[in-house]
Amino acid sequence: MTNIGVLGAGQLGRMLALAGYPLGHRFRFFDPASDSPASLLADHLAFDYADTSALEQFAQGLDVVTYEFENVPVEAVRHLEKFVPVYPPPIALEKAQDRFVEKSFFRELGIPTPKYSTDGFAKRINGYETDEGNGLEADARIVSTDGFAKRISGYETDEGNGLEADARIVSTDGFAKRISGYETDEGNGLEADARIVSTDGFAKRISGYETDEGNGLEADARINSTDGFAKRISGYETDEIEFPVVLKTRRMGYDGKGQMVVSSQAGLENGLGNGETDGLIIEEFVPFDRELSIICVRNRSGETKFYPLIENQHRDGILRLSLVTGNVSADLQGQAEEYATRVMSALNYIGVLTIEFFEKGGRLLANEMAPRVHNSGHWTIEGAVTSQFENQVRAVTDASLGSTSPLGACAMVNLVGTLPDVEFILKIEGAHLHLYDKAPRPKRKLGHITLVEKDVEMLYEKLNEIRKVYDQF
Repeated sequence: MTNIGVLGAGQLGRMLALAGYPLGHRFRFFDPASDSPASLLADHLAFDYADTSALEQFAQGLDVVTYEFENVPVEAVRHLEKFVPVYPPPIALEKAQDRFVEKSFFRELGIPTPKYSTDGFAKRINGYETDEGNGLEADARIVSTDGFAKRISGYETDEGNGLEADARIVSTDGFAKRISGYETDEGNGLEADARIVSTDGFAKRISGYETDEGNGLEADARINSTDGFAKRISGYETDEIEFPVVLKTRRMGYDGKGQMVVSSQAGLENGLGNGETDGLIIEEFVPFDRELSIICVRNRSGETKFYPLIENQHRDGILRLSLVTGNVSADLQGQAEEYATRVMSALNYIGVLTIEFFEKGGRLLANEMAPRVHNSGHWTIEGAVTSQFENQVRAVTDASLGSTSPLGACAMVNLVGTLPDVEFILKIEGAHLHLYDKAPRPKRKLGHITLVEKDVEMLYEKLNEIRKVYDQF
């Protein structure tokens, strides 16, 4: 028997416990919400994640801790690590919690993503357009003074980057200086000891001026050109993106929250409808062929298994229908498994991992990852030899992993906002109803229905039966 702690006590935690009890394990949950779906199944500590004393109490007697959602504060997880092993590792949370860090991580591993940029709200400096949100001080920009390539802290600024030959290095307070033989204008804000800031914190001398260590640049700071072409600074890349774009919060958005499609500069400047533009990321709007997800699992011994790619259909940013019908090519499955393997290897990953993709022209673009069991994998409870939940339990306890093979043509219907006629659903042969004990409200996931059939035609017949009483998919 293993005593397993779970951070978060929602429906995913509930299904983890239901999968783990038959294997002889015991569970304990930690979640600030006292009325969470998993509360009926195990001990539940309802304290804030910042309460270190409560976390230490939670850890007592546990053999391992996992989590059921990716917005658990990393600080809480790292604190728990002092007392008990935690899987997946905290670095997986760090990568998944910030969309910019996440996509940059994908790119570092050679995994294609939609184009993206940090913030990117237009400002005009000396008549040239640059981007706000690049980690530089409010008005400071590094520009070339003559159009030729200059090396700044080991990075190139390129000729033809959109700056005119007489572009100036600007700062904030107003005295004329000569830099590289070019006069900067009075009123441009350079004082006698003005510096060209570096991107790596080490002092450099450029054209006779010093850059200072500790100049306040963040680790992911960017120098943005005026024409939108990608520049590599601090090892990360930003892209040229055309409207329409998807504007998202870098952190905390899920199920369609914290994102919107915008079609103009005015829309960008309005942020997410409230004028706030801090902490946002701009992503390319991808006219995808379909949305797919790969669910994989790796145990503490390194054994790895993959479920078949899942086709997902969303409405209002919320997953409504997942399908596993065998209509995914071996090439796409191979792409997805290769990309997931790179992520798991880089993170020394243990547990279930989900990566969501856009498919476009036979190519996969990674949208986001979830270091946990996932909504698109609920079909595995009845539809696979071993469910994602049981394999998560097996992985964190270092048991052998179960088969991920599907048992037929499978579907999962999310029940969002309202519930259908339960008696009608139960009369549909082969329909498996799962309710989460949550009060109905708009856009809230209340349960799901799974179907497993011998052929795709029968699967769609059953889905049409469900639509007679529930048409939200």
